[in-house]
Amino acid sequence: MSAQITNPIKKGDVLIIYADGASRKNPGPSAMSFIFLKEDTSTPFLQKAEYLGIKTNNEAEYIAIIKALRKAREYTRWKIKVYSDSQLVVNQINGDWRIKKEHLAELFKDVKEASMFFDQVEFFHVSRENQFIKICDKLCNEELDKVEGKK
Repeated sequence: MSAQITNPIKKGDVLIIYADGASRKNPGPSAMSFIFLKEDTSTPFLQKAEYLGIKTNNEAEYIAIIKALRKAREYTRWKIKVYSDSQLVVNQINGDWRIKKEHLAELFKDVKEASMFFDQVEFFHVSRENQFIKICDKLCNEELDKVEGKK
C-alpha cells in the first residue's frame, strides 16, 4: 500500500518520519510501515506498508527505518526527524544502548549508511499511543492480514 502526493519538502524544511515494524510471533510473519509529514503539519503526504516475511519484531522495526530513509532520498537531502515506538532500536541507533545481537548490528550499520545521505537525521522514541505510530501500526496489521488471508 502506498499513497503519495507531489513533494512538499523544500530546502530548509524538516521531513518527519514515523516508522513501525510488527511481527506476529517472534520471529514470525512481519511487516513494516512508515509515513512522511512535513514538520508543522498534521497530514501525512506519503504512507507505505510492506510485508517482510519471517522476521523478529526488532528486525522489522529496524527495516522500517531503513526503508523510510531510503525512500526519503526522493524528497529531501536536508534534515529528517525519525520517530519510532521501539525503545531498543532508537536507543541503539543513538548509541545509548549496546547492540548485543549480530543481525541487529548489521541493520544498525544499514541505518547509519542510509543516514549519511542527509545533512542531519535525528531519532526519537515515542509512545505506541502516538497518533502517527497508531497509523503505522494499523498499516502493518493490514499487510499481515492480507498475507494471512484476512480482510
